[in-house]
Amino acid sequence: MKNWPLLGSVTVLLVAGCQSTVSNQQSTETVPEPELEDNDPIEDEELNDQSEEEGTSGPEEVIDEESEEPEYMYEINDVLWTVEPLEDVESNVVLATFDDAPDTYSLEIAETLKEHDVSAIFFVNGHFLETEEEKELLREIHSMGFEIGNHTMTHQDLKLLSEEEQREEIVEVNNLVEEITGERPRFFRAPFGSNTDYSRELVAEEEMTLMNWTYGYDWESEYQNAASLADIMVTSEFLQDGANLLMHDRQWTNEALTDIINGIRAEDYEFVDPALIK
Repeated sequence: MKNWPLLGSVTVLLVAGCQSTVSNQQSTETVPEPELEDNDPIEDEELNDQSEEEGTSGPEEVIDEESEEPEYMYEINDVLWTVEPLEDVESNVVLATFDDAPDTYSLEIAETLKEHDVSAIFFVNGHFLETEEEKELLREIHSMGFEIGNHTMTHQDLKLLSEEEQREEIVEVNNLVEEITGERPRFFRAPFGSNTDYSRELVAEEEMTLMNWTYGYDWESEYQNAASLADIMVTSEFLQDGANLLMHDRQWTNEALTDIINGIRAEDYEFVDPALIK
């Protein structure tokens, strides 16, 4: 009989142990999965999978329109200096250009061109861009939509200059025009049409198109009045498809401009936009 207390104690311990084991098993089976944080990588993967299924896996590709190449329709013939079509476009066009800008009459010339919906190139000299007023004048002409070309700093004959001097005459104008307008010139015309092998190389290096002209008269004494200038610009035998018209910042040219525009259009020619020229 003395063994009964010991047996009872063992029985109690066995029962308690079984209950503890069952309790631990129940606890293990009922422990919930830990909740995932907002930035849990598993949830991110699920969202990405869902995003891919919906076709929105990432930002849309942005096309840089400014980087697209412009669609040129014409080019300058580097022998005849005419404007020639690159494709099947109108060939009965002429190009209006004005040298020695922006001197006294350039803004009035630009306003007349704008009034008649005529595009043109203003070839500028650096010595006309020394003051803030002159720079603002060029800025205004450019803001009206006109192309700004390079006509050298001081209008010297390039054939009389060293290569270093030629570089200064050409590149300084490009830098100056870019500083004023935000754009470097695309076209170059040498004073007197006098180019050198080096100036041609430099123009190509600066990614400009070199051009001279096919005809012009406003520097000749007999045409330094509006009536005679307007007449010769319209009746000249050189008024042909692709004619490259040379004019200058002069009083008589300014006064003759409306008649020149109307007369050339009456001959069934239209003025080409320089932005279309390669």
